[in-house]
Amino acid sequence: MGIVVLMVFLSVMTYIDRIIISIAGPGIIKDFSLSETQMGTIYSAYLFSYTIMMIPGGYLADRFGPRLTLTFMALGSALFTGLTALGGSPGLGTYIGIVPSFLMIRMCLGICAAPMYPSSGKMNANWNPPQARARVWGWIACGAGIGGAITPALFSWMKARSGWRSAFLLAALGSAILGAIWCWYAHDYASERPRSIGPPPARTRTLWKELLTNRDLMLLTAGYFTVDYFEYIFFFWLYYYFGQIRHMGMDQSAIYTTLMWVAWMVMTPIGGWVSDRLIVHFGLRNGRRIVPMVGLTLSAVLVYVGSNVTGTLPTVILLCLSLGLAAATDGPYWAAAIDASGKHAGTGGAIFNTGGNLGGMIAPALTPLIAKYFGWSWGLYAGGIIMLAGVLVWFFVGK
Repeated sequence: MGIVVLMVFLSVMTYIDRIIISIAGPGIIKDFSLSETQMGTIYSAYLFSYTIMMIPGGYLADRFGPRLTLTFMALGSALFTGLTALGGSPGLGTYIGIVPSFLMIRMCLGICAAPMYPSSGKMNANWNPPQARARVWGWIACGAGIGGAITPALFSWMKARSGWRSAFLLAALGSAILGAIWCWYAHDYASERPRSIGPPPARTRTLWKELLTNRDLMLLTAGYFTVDYFEYIFFFWLYYYFGQIRHMGMDQSAIYTTLMWVAWMVMTPIGGWVSDRLIVHFGLRNGRRIVPMVGLTLSAVLVYVGSNVTGTLPTVILLCLSLGLAAATDGPYWAAAIDASGKHAGTGGAIFNTGGNLGGMIAPALTPLIAKYFGWSWGLYAGGIIMLAGVLVWFFVGK
């Protein structure tokens, strides 16, 4: 139980480190006269390096164990989150340029954060049987919702009083403390001897061939691409959309963005719990696919409706529900990927999450371009349309 709680807290801090820049974004745009497209590129820089280093991070979790890789993740993230406060500063910004300085720091942060979820998947596989993995992952994903819910309210308040740089320094301190606690407390297995998963094969080539030709893992990876594309529109642009496009005011937008994360926080453990219950009654294949197929379909419908209503409250409620239903599929997706990966859960989870983050890397930069030519409603519609393709893959998983 203690390990799960710590992984939840690591998930909280990872998401704070990841999305705090979206709260600082309007201030950075104003301070340095950046365009929306430039800011979108800075947002995507993290996802670029995070995605590229995901598979190496998962391999390291299989090779050295999740305890060490998560320690590296937390302490490295603390370092580069703190350094983000120097982005565009007279020294660094003058020497390499304002945008390049932010890009460099955010890419380094992405490298350090990459092992987080593959290593957590490895830990989940080490400690838990298949019928509990969606629930556990639901709580880990819930940590992301907690981090997302805390970030807009807390760091908007800090930004207003002490400037956006102080917010990054506080987040860095939290990550460093948590990394030290994890290193001291955690161990790779519930007992001294491995219970469910042994050491990886000595021949890495066999491992890669086994995973990259795994039909279910590849299908799940393609489906997760569509889900992450949709979710990252919300992560990086909803605060801006509420405040600047729907003219709700930045303070109110912070509150509404917090509600979005509350929806995530509530729905991820519910989705995982329901999925684990369904596999008891309907079997592993049919039970796992019900939550993603229903949740993603309803989510796509609600983002369309929420983008078209005129009232503030209906807009916020519908868009929050849309994200919550997409988030409910996280536990089933990860549990299915862990099951498909067998004893290489770290690397398999990394391949799977790499596919997801390719979608997440594209969405922050592509969405403002779609909005520029077709309007912000179409920026959101595109996410819903792409996500519907994620429903289709579940017809073929497990066949």
